[in-house]
Amino acid sequence: MPLHKDRVADTPLLLMPSQRSFGAARTAPRDDLAASVLRNARALATRHRRLDPVTHPPDLALDALLPPEFCLEHRVLPWDRMGDAILIGAVPDRDRTQLRDMLEHAVGPILFADVAEDDLIRIVTDRHGDYLSDRAEQLVADDYSCRDINKLTLSQGILASLFFGISLALIFYFPNAFFAGITAVAVVNLLSSQIFKIGVFFAGYKKPPDKPVHVPLSEKPVVSLMVPLFREAAIAHELVQRLSRLSYPKSLLDVVLILEEKDDQTRQMIEAVSLPAWMRVVRVPDGALKTKPRALNYALGHTRGDIIGVLDAEDAPATDQIERVVEAFHLAPPEVACVQGILDFYNTKSNWIARCFTIEYATWFRVVLAGAARLGFPIPLGGTTVYLRRAALKHVGGWDAHNVTEDADLGIRLARFGYRTILIPTVTREEANNRFIPWIRQRSRWLKGYIVTYLVHMRRPFRLLKEIGFRKYLGFQFFFLTTILQFTLAPALWSFWLVCFGFSTPFLDAFPAEWTKGLLALFLCAELITLLIGFVAVGRTQHEKLMQWVPMMFFYFPMGVFAVYKAWSELIFKPFYWDKTQHGISEPDVIGGDIHITRRQS
Repeated sequence: MPLHKDRVADTPLLLMPSQRSFGAARTAPRDDLAASVLRNARALATRHRRLDPVTHPPDLALDALLPPEFCLEHRVLPWDRMGDAILIGAVPDRDRTQLRDMLEHAVGPILFADVAEDDLIRIVTDRHGDYLSDRAEQLVADDYSCRDINKLTLSQGILASLFFGISLALIFYFPNAFFAGITAVAVVNLLSSQIFKIGVFFAGYKKPPDKPVHVPLSEKPVVSLMVPLFREAAIAHELVQRLSRLSYPKSLLDVVLILEEKDDQTRQMIEAVSLPAWMRVVRVPDGALKTKPRALNYALGHTRGDIIGVLDAEDAPATDQIERVVEAFHLAPPEVACVQGILDFYNTKSNWIARCFTIEYATWFRVVLAGAARLGFPIPLGGTTVYLRRAALKHVGGWDAHNVTEDADLGIRLARFGYRTILIPTVTREEANNRFIPWIRQRSRWLKGYIVTYLVHMRRPFRLLKEIGFRKYLGFQFFFLTTILQFTLAPALWSFWLVCFGFSTPFLDAFPAEWTKGLLALFLCAELITLLIGFVAVGRTQHEKLMQWVPMMFFYFPMGVFAVYKAWSELIFKPFYWDKTQHGISEPDVIGGDIHITRRQS
């Protein structure tokens, strides 16, 4: 069962290896004083010993003592037996007080010896790579995962058959009634979405404090940044340069570049770059499933930060972004598990799609999400500039490896477990997808993920309502259901344009003529609200010249209709397919604030 709000802090520190394939846990007997002194003396004797896996390889017979994911997270490995104690290879310079208690509770008396971090990680991944790869696909519990979305039960098959059968019968035998009903749903959905937009618009956003909050160096946590890379050779070099400009203390920064095992081009490009000591590469074993969340789950065990951040390959984060995130967590109550930053674009001058994309994102992050957070709604996260408390991320099960919008799903799952997300005004710039076909492909993946996420969390609607409460339940419907219906049923609303040419529609035939004026007023209000929010959103950015492009959104949003029907078809035939977006196409045109964009040479 999910954790209630008043129990958020009760996350267990160690998942014991009982009832698993890694051996049963046993409780160490209480030692008397003499035995305790002897054990401590032996520990001191081996404390500064350096284990060499070549001359003194770890004992294979001890592999089952600890789960591999625990070994990776805490950087420990059962190495050898020394009498009645287990010699534990551990990475130096880590606090071993609490770690000793956990290990002795799991395996009995232990002795520590130092081992190089690279050696330890290599041994664990070499021995348990298949298990860790499979685990990355199964982290999320069945109730919260979409991994079985393509498997119909008998009851689901019957209901689906009845639905399509009745729909086809209505289309053939009562077409006017069918299309009138569809249009009525579209109108109600339009009205609902406008109420939502007005609500979040007036909710506004909380301004950041005038002065940054000083967090002493001794209280600053280690922050791990995970950057998934797949076929990103064109921008790998610039990525390293951009991340190197982060001003957070490098001794507390842990950047993990995540590569797919068979992505040789990106690997070769990364190998050609001299990586700093605080930046390293994790290679994800090949598998049938190749998704960003699977790669994130696999790499999570290789990170060492208390705060886990996610950036995309094309991102250019603000140089002080990590400081702002740490300050936000420092001030936030324990139930705040996630900090979401703002996304913007650096290629707005490339064409009209890029300009409209920038306006859309300004509206989403600076108005919709900001207002929704103030109203207490659950926040569907963005795929980048997301920072999470490690304990909370582990508690909710990480990312759903099968969901192609793993970010939005994670935001809802955090809410179901009693956690909150806050937004802060730190900006990450990335490349706007500005070509028609790639835009359709990318948007179809997002919409498919929204459909899947909605279906997963609405499996048991009353359970969802009980877990998150009415307010968040309503916000969930606004975010997902209205978005899905808005694009799916848009052609029904387009049919009203036929009236301008002297034609009628089944909807107008089925309802009184006076309704036409009301519908016209609704449509005009919807367009005016879109314009108003667009102007306000752009005014909160540095893209003031885009004001004149806000009316072009009327021609931009209809592209989503092509994307949503592609999404519906993929939901049936390939629900887990990840339509990869290619980056490094457009030249950057923005150099502003504290973000410097390096132009590529052609």
